[in-house]
Amino acid sequence: MSTPTTRDDQTPTVSEPTGSTTTDTAASTAPKSAVQRYTGRWIDHWDPEDKTLWEDGGRRTARRNLVLSIFAEFLGFGAWALWSIVVPQLPAAGFDLTVDQMFWLISVPSLVGATLRIPYTFAVPVFGGRNWTIVSALLLLLPTGALILTVNDPTTPFPVLLVAAALAGLGGGNFASSMANISFFFPEKEKGAALGWNAAGGNIGTAAVQLAVPLVIVTGAGVALDRAGLIFIPFILLAAFLAWRWMDNLTTAKADPRSFGVAVHDKHTWIISFIYIGTFGSFIGYAGAFPTLLKGEFPDVALPLAFMGALVGSVARPLGGILADRVGGMVITIASFGVMALGAMGAIWALGTGSFAVFFGSFLVLFVATGVGNGSVYRMIPAVFRVSGATAKAAAGCIGIAGAVGAFGGFLIPRGFALSTTLAGSLVPALWLFIGVYAVMAFVCWFVYGRGAMAEARV
Repeated sequence: MSTPTTRDDQTPTVSEPTGSTTTDTAASTAPKSAVQRYTGRWIDHWDPEDKTLWEDGGRRTARRNLVLSIFAEFLGFGAWALWSIVVPQLPAAGFDLTVDQMFWLISVPSLVGATLRIPYTFAVPVFGGRNWTIVSALLLLLPTGALILTVNDPTTPFPVLLVAAALAGLGGGNFASSMANISFFFPEKEKGAALGWNAAGGNIGTAAVQLAVPLVIVTGAGVALDRAGLIFIPFILLAAFLAWRWMDNLTTAKADPRSFGVAVHDKHTWIISFIYIGTFGSFIGYAGAFPTLLKGEFPDVALPLAFMGALVGSVARPLGGILADRVGGMVITIASFGVMALGAMGAIWALGTGSFAVFFGSFLVLFVATGVGNGSVYRMIPAVFRVSGATAKAAAGCIGIAGAVGAFGGFLIPRGFALSTTLAGSLVPALWLFIGVYAVMAFVCWFVYGRGAMAEARV
């Protein structure tokens, strides 16, 4: 097993053994672990496939970084979804907004977050996973601070509100950098589980903010919307401190822009990205719009339950990967689109009958199906590129590109609801459109991956 090498500008310290310290004397006398870090918590040698390193402190180091990464990403998703639960409360706070304006405030964070995912992916190798976790956590002070400053004055111009909402997209970029960082820490046999926990833990942040915000903003006869941002401040500072104190940078975490170049020229990257718009895009889009939909259709009974959609969708994501491992990602993805279509049909029927129970239940079915589909699509990616004969670089690049493209669905779905409400006075046309898109995506998934070598390989 290779050992870490000391660089001229770094002082080695033993990272894991009992009684470790940052002094040179302690470093020379303490029992040594296979994992050593240097000034700035840089680990110079990291090979999780090295069994000696992994058993002698490596697993503990990786798991500690995973837990802290999940916490920081959890806050990122929460900040990303903040306006989804604040917007339905704006009329009660005295804001006079049209339906279209409200849906713009919901959708623009997804547009910004999706755009930031590619640069955030490259930030980890450039700055270090620990360092970028600190920076990306502190950047969340911008959207939360902007919300605090804008929502207390009902005369705030709509463009100012829109800019404040756009800043929430910074939280959406955190997912990409967090996933990229954790992927470097774990061996291949444990990477899938680690990334699954990381993704699910982050996604739950959406449900948490939709549960907590309605509880903390109510004061007497009115609402104090600035509290929605204020409650984040101590947790953001805590996440930054924990990352500074206990996370690590890896010198072996290197960006490979060629992987994106190879992936861009592979047709499967764009087919999978298209499919992922239907799964993850639906999850983040419905999660953003659900509180406003409930407030508009069932104003007296529904808003406190809005968090349930994002919660069940997040919890269902690992299930999609497990089922895909057993029967194939293509089968589970197509089944997910079928269930999503049924859920949308149930919502249409509920709108016609005025049934809150059916509407709410139908959307929960939709959310579960999106979560399962998210897990199954991500399981498909390495299998598809392996069968197609493409390089591992192409598969790695596809993961980053599909994650970014899929997130644009979080913009498209709320905009679809806005146009449907504005032009037809109802959500029904938008839901029928989504059903048609799911049918097309399911067909594309079967046509490309349900026949020939792809079918035989059960991708």
